[in-house]
Amino acid sequence: MRKLFATIALLALSACGLQPMYGGVGNSAVAQGLAGVQVPPIPDRGGWLLRGALEDRLGVAGSASPRFRLDVRIDDQLEALGVLNDDTISRERRIFRARYQLIDLSNGDILLDATAGADAGIDVVSSEYATIAAEQTALENLSREVADRMVTRIALTIRELEQQQGTP
Repeated sequence: MRKLFATIALLALSACGLQPMYGGVGNSAVAQGLAGVQVPPIPDRGGWLLRGALEDRLGVAGSASPRFRLDVRIDDQLEALGVLNDDTISRERRIFRARYQLIDLSNGDILLDATAGADAGIDVVSSEYATIAAEQTALENLSREVADRMVTRIALTIRELEQQQGTP
């Protein structure tokens, strides 16, 4: 019964036009396109973390000749949420946003101009060290989350570009 259900599910998925984006893993046009994305340095600690997360996800470590450049500007804010009667802060919100442009290096065209962001709540405790550690951990987690969102949009853009150029 399970095999029948699995077969029907696979047929239904193939009928709706879904295709794997990374078909053939590293040999697909999308995977090769992602590996060809150059990420210039991004200022500040949040930028450094975001760039590292992007490079991990894009697979740019071994890319010899970049096809695209990803320009990124970040906005990292820490704001007070919970203020007690004695004017002390009990909760903070870290907001991490990135505006990015994917630029085709062959002609300078902007292929994608988008933003990605995430935010996290942080408890402010009596230990200043614990609060700073929580703020840093939130920044690390948010940079990875934003990188995931960016790479997904970039992959979709590269896939559309490859389909327009006739590459399957």
